[in-house]
Amino acid sequence: MSQKKQMEEYMKQVEAFVEEAKKSTGLPIIPDQKTGSALWFDQRSLTLRYTISVERIRRFFEGLAEGKLLATRCKRCGRVYFPPQADCPHCRASDMEWIEIGKEGELLTYTVIYTKPASFAHYPDYAVGVARFPPGVNVLAWIRETDPRKLRVGMKVRWEIVRRQPENYLTYELVPVEQEEQPGSGEKEA
Repeated sequence: MSQKKQMEEYMKQVEAFVEEAKKSTGLPIIPDQKTGSALWFDQRSLTLRYTISVERIRRFFEGLAEGKLLATRCKRCGRVYFPPQADCPHCRASDMEWIEIGKEGELLTYTVIYTKPASFAHYPDYAVGVARFPPGVNVLAWIRETDPRKLRVGMKVRWEIVRRQPENYLTYELVPVEQEEQPGSGEKEA
């Protein structure tokens, strides 16, 4: 069954549940399946599809296809931007250069997403984090780790270009870097 069909079936079930809730309470409020928290189910459908020009930052997407993660640096003031900017928000210059982001960085913060928007409902729970990479840029991305208990602020991560499924497009993820045992630490991995 296609992703679209799965989502349509899921929404039919939710809508039937909401109708029952409205009959008994008069309100379109249902409990979240995982937390039990009250959720307002809007009665209007919102479909949002858009196209935006990426011509001036096209090099970023070409870089993904080449296995590179790129940022921009303003030639006038030297500030580095990720996501890349076509114009410098600081000094308003349009003279930007492309630079590669270093492969390994440090996890600054993260959160685990348990309650997802409907358009992400087909994914299992996932973690999203911010990591700092050379040349001093912060990168927000999904973290490839199924056990969030293994994540910690300050851990080393690397970025990897991946093909996100089932949408089948290129993006980047943060991947924890395996730490080798330090001599004399007395800890052994199982």
